Amino acid sequence: MDLIVQKFGGTSVANAERVEHVADLITRTYDKGNNVLAVVSAQGKFTDVLVDKANEINPKGSRREMDVLLSAGEQISIALLALAIEKRGYPVKSMLGWQAGFVTDSNHSNARIRRINTERVQNELAKRTIIIVAGFQGLDRYDDMTTLGRGGSDTSAVALAAALNAKKCQIYTDVDGVYTADPRIVKGAKKLDSISYDEMLELATLGAQVLHNRSVEMAKRYNVDLEVLSSLEDRPGTIIKEEANVEKMIISGVAKDTNVARISLLELKDQPGMAFRIFSLLAKEKINVDIILQSVGRDGTKDITFTVAKENADHAVEILSKSKEQIGCKAVLCDKEVAKVSIVGAGMESNPGVACKLFDALAQANINIDMVSTSEIKISVLIHIDDAQRAVAAIHDKFYND
Repeated sequence: MDLIVQKFGGTSVANAERVEHVADLITRTYDKGNNVLAVVSAQGKFTDVLVDKANEINPKGSRREMDVLLSAGEQISIALLALAIEKRGYPVKSMLGWQAGFVTDSNHSNARIRRINTERVQNELAKRTIIIVAGFQGLDRYDDMTTLGRGGSDTSAVALAAALNAKKCQIYTDVDGVYTADPRIVKGAKKLDSISYDEMLELATLGAQVLHNRSVEMAKRYNVDLEVLSSLEDRPGTIIKEEANVEKMIISGVAKDTNVARISLLELKDQPGMAFRIFSLLAKEKINVDIILQSVGRDGTKDITFTVAKENADHAVEILSKSKEQIGCKAVLCDKEVAKVSIVGAGMESNPGVACKLFDALAQANINIDMVSTSEIKISVLIHIDDAQRAVAAIHDKFYND
C-alpha cells in the first residue's frame, strides 16, 4: 500500500471552509487505497498574530520562549483538521512534531532535524489511520520545543516522506504549480509541467516563494518525488524531479528577492588574507553572504562589496565596524534599497548569449545593474529595489515573448 505525504500551507487551512475542503482532499486520496500523512501549517497569518502578541509583552523575548509560543499555531490547525476528518467517519490522529518523532538541534527559531523516530507513526499507518502532523516543529535533546524556521512545514513534510519511503510528497499551496515568474505580478507567466531539483533549488534560494530551499535540498538528497499543486483548484501541478524535460526552454524561471542588503568595505589594504578576515567574522555569527565583488581602489587599496539578508544587515555592519581597525578599512557602508533579480535554467549551459539577452532586457527598461553573479544554471543581478518588479516583467517578456 502506497504512502502519500501531503503538506498544506496556512492559506489552505485559513478558515473553516478551507479546512473542510482539505479534509475532502485527504479522504479522497485515502479512498484510492493509499495511506495518507498530512503535514499542516498554522492557519493563515496566525503566526504573525502570535509574533505581534509577543511584541506587546516583550519585543526582545528569547528565541526559546518564541518557539514555545509559535508552535501553538500548528497545534490548532492539526486538531481542527483532524476533527473535520473524524466527522467524515475516517480513522484519524493528530500529532505534534515531537509526537511524530522529530528530534532537532537546539538552534531555536531555525533548528535542523537530527533524526525522526518513526515507530509511532508507522504503527498508526499500519492500522490505516490518517495521520495529521504539525509542521515546523520538534524537540531538542533537552526536550525543549524548537521550530524549523521559514518554510519549516515544507521541510517537515519532505523529511517524513524520506524517512517513511513515501511514494510521493505533495505540497499544496495557493498557486497551482511552479511558474516561470510570479503569476500575480507578471502577465503571461507560464506554469511548468516539470522542473529539475537543481533548478527548483536555485529558484527557491533566489526568492521564488513556492517552496523553501531546505525542503528542495532534502528532496534531492533523498530522491523524494515532489509535486506542487493547488489546494483551491483541481488541476495538475508541477513535478519536481532529477531531470526535467529534455526538450525545454533555455530558462525555467525569473525570480526576485527584496530581502537583500548590500554592504561595502572601502579602501581595504590590498594584501593576502584580507577576505578571510572579513568573512570569518561574519561566519562566526552565522551570517550568510551571497554575491561578492572585489574591485581595485586607489593607492594600493581595494573595495569589497557583498550582499546579506536584510535582517542580518545591521548586525553585520555592527560586527565589521567594530573591527575596522583590525581589518584596516576606511568605511563600512550599507544599502538596503536593493533587490536581486535572477534567471535560472539548465538550458543556459548549452545556449550562448543568455547573459547578453538578460542585459539587453534591463537596458531597454532603463534599469541600472549594480552587481552580477553567475553559475552554470543561473545569473543574478543586483538592482535598485524600486526597479525589481519592472525588471522581472522585462526579463520574462524578453525570454518568453520576444
